[in-house]
Amino acid sequence: MSEEQPNISFSPKKMRKMTKTRLQNIALYYLERFDSSAANLRKVLEQRLMKYSYSTPEFNLDEAKNWIEEIIAYCERYGYINDQRFAERKIDDYLLAGKPARYIVQKMQQKGIDEDAVSKILQNRNVNENEMALNFAAKKKIGPFRPDEESRKQNRQKDLVTIIRAGFAYDVAKEIIFAENIDDFA
Repeated sequence: MSEEQPNISFSPKKMRKMTKTRLQNIALYYLERFDSSAANLRKVLEQRLMKYSYSTPEFNLDEAKNWIEEIIAYCERYGYINDQRFAERKIDDYLLAGKPARYIVQKMQQKGIDEDAVSKILQNRNVNENEMALNFAAKKKIGPFRPDEESRKQNRQKDLVTIIRAGFAYDVAKEIIFAENIDDFA
């Protein structure tokens, strides 16, 4: 007695045809869920086009890349994307999270915001690197915020590296870790 195996064939999911309208709907749906810069939206849309063009060789990718620029111009015209607004919001979020300026500049560059714009926003926010590093140390309970002097001495190098990896300058990290009195530092 042999059991007959059903003839099941698996084929990859057929992708819906990519048109300018569909790409614009993808962009609007993305912006509905996430705040974005123009450069970040461009990257998201290019990834979608690349995925589609891989599965559909006859697709004209060059023409579709022109659609992206038109869609971004449309989104900017109607205020759906505004790089200045996006940068200010993200920087405020990073500052509330206690992130250092160097970290913020790097993250914003990844999102397509130039360093000068980020620097201007940070200057307007009166960012104090020492205060932020001290808050970071308190949050992580490292350095002068360790419970006893013995554990503080044993973990000085580890704590120093932790603050530096978070993006704070070496001098600031060293000043916090080796500070005798926290009140003098703040």
